[in-house]
Formats: sequence, C-alpha cells, structure tokens
Amino acid sequence: MKAFVVETYGKDGARAADVPVPTVGDRDVLVRVSAAGINPLDKMVRNGEFKRLLKYRRPFVLGHDVAGVVTQVGSAVHGFNVGDEVYARPRDLRVGGFAEFIAIDADDVAPKPASLTLQEAAAVPLVALAAWQILVERAQVKPEQKVLVHGGAGGLGSTVIQLAKHLGAAVATTANTRSEELVRSLGADVVVDYTKEDFSKVLSGYDLVLDSLGGANLEKSLTVLKPGGLAVSVVGPPDAGFAKQLGAPFFLGMVVNTLSRKIRKQAEALDVRYEFFFMQANGSQLRKLAALYDGGELRPVIDSTFPFDQTLEAMAHVEQGRTKAGKVVVSMVPDNG
Repeated sequence: MKAFVVETYGKDGARAADVPVPTVGDRDVLVRVSAAGINPLDKMVRNGEFKRLLKYRRPFVLGHDVAGVVTQVGSAVHGFNVGDEVYARPRDLRVGGFAEFIAIDADDVAPKPASLTLQEAAAVPLVALAAWQILVERAQVKPEQKVLVHGGAGGLGSTVIQLAKHLGAAVATTANTRSEELVRSLGADVVVDYTKEDFSKVLSGYDLVLDSLGGANLEKSLTVLKPGGLAVSVVGPPDAGFAKQLGAPFFLGMVVNTLSRKIRKQAEALDVRYEFFFMQANGSQLRKLAALYDGGELRPVIDSTFPFDQTLEAMAHVEQGRTKAGKVVVSMVPDNG
C-alpha cells in the first residue's frame, strides 16, 4: 500500500513509500483510510523531539488522526463490523494515518459522528480528545470559571473554545484581526487581538490557561491566573508527569523534569501551577465527543483539504504557518467528494 513514512528523524525525514498492509491483531480493526488530519504533533514526531520517550522503529508510517471504513475485525473485537465508518487517534507507537490502511486497537476507535463527513471527522480526534482531557479530566472546568485559550482559531483552540462554553465557562482567546469573527462565532466571550494588544495587560483572574506557543507566551500566561490557577501547555517544556505517562524509567523522568524546572519555579512564585499535556488515545471519549458533534455543541473548523499524494505538501502548509483557521486534512477521495 502507499504510505508516508519517517525514515530518518529531521525536517526532510518523511517520504512516500510502498509498505505492506498492516497485520491485524486479535484486538485490532483494519481501517481503509478515507482521510487523515495534519497535526503539529506529526512534525514533532518526524523531527524526533520525543525519540527518547517514544521508541518508534523506523521506518514507520506517520499520521495521528484518521477516519475511514472498517475492512477487517480481529477475533477478540466486539462492537465493530466490516463497513462501519469510524474515526480514531491511534495510540502512540501505533500511529499511521498517512496510509491507505491502518490497523488500530479497537479501544482507540469510535463510530464516526453521523453528522460529519469522513473528511470532517478526520480533523477531529486529536484536538477533541486533547480538549476533553484538559478541560474535563485535568482541569475539571466548572460553570462560571474563566478559561483562556491561546490561538483560538487553530485546530485545538477552536475546539477548546466550544467545549469550554459547553461546560459553562467564560472563555477568552487570543487571535488575529481576521479571525475575530470566527472565534466569536465559536463562543469566545473575550477576544484579544494579539497584533494590537498584550493579553497579559488586559486579562486577569483566570482559572485555566491553555498554551500552545510556549516560551515567553507561557511565562506571561502564568501572570493572568488567579491564585491556585493552572497553566497547561501542549508544547512544553515537558515534566515528570509526561515521562510517567509514557512509562519512562524513573531516572529519565527526573531528567525530563529538569526541563520544566524554570517555569515550575515561576509558577510557584506566583502561587499557580504548571503542567505539560500530552493527549492519550481513547475510543470511549471519542464516543462522548461524537454525541456533542451530532448535537451541534461542537463543529470542526477546516482550513483546507489536500489530496493524499500531497501529504508532504499538506504538512509543509501547516509547518509554514499558512493555515488561516482550523485543521488541514488529506483525503483519499478525489476532489474532496
């Protein structure tokens, strides 16, 4: 089958290749890929940013978001049948959405939201799971709490705005001038145009900040939190909790924890908390999220769709910051039909 694989770590490490159709284990479903979403995580994994913690055996197929049709079901799998339309964020070390077929552990798969096309559904799993796991599990957001999400027009930001509003929170976001109308339509109560204003000068008293930029933006984010508030970053620096999540040895967890020592000390001085976040595959959560999409509580935002043979161009589109809003999708179906 045709696929896009990482052969060597680095910017030019991914290429098109012919590889065998994956073997289907007892607990797997084989999915014929209809579409796959592009995520910043694809670039990070391709570049080897987590290679000490995620031990991929190269060459491996890239791609963390997938939607398609079940073509084979493992002997121990119940609840899925050949012909089912599904979506998933396959678990780490088993990613591979940039291919004609992928074998996925059935626990990571869920029926596609009925209201979405397969191309739309491919834009959803990673960002929706991240939003759910941050807002519901990690921060346990309650009605009337205040949430700030940076980059509200992006794939993750646009999803977080909608889910936070569904949970009853007051939501602020940063965006550029052209995106203000979009993020307000998604439910943002306060929009700070980062081309004109410094968010840290106009916002305060927030319970949660979700950072996707890191660096100085993360440091400033700590200052808008109320005492006891939480800043969560999806770009790092990583902490010991991340290493533990991936099952790394204790000593490696200690090494990873030193990377976030500075920001954690800054947070402590302000009486707030910092945590790194790395989402986990979860089919049962995708089922709950599908109900929110089908109920109109959430909607995907898609920037553009590329044909499958232009997967590397689609990745470059995202890496070069050419995305105007939402997610980029690659589709197996000609003309996005």
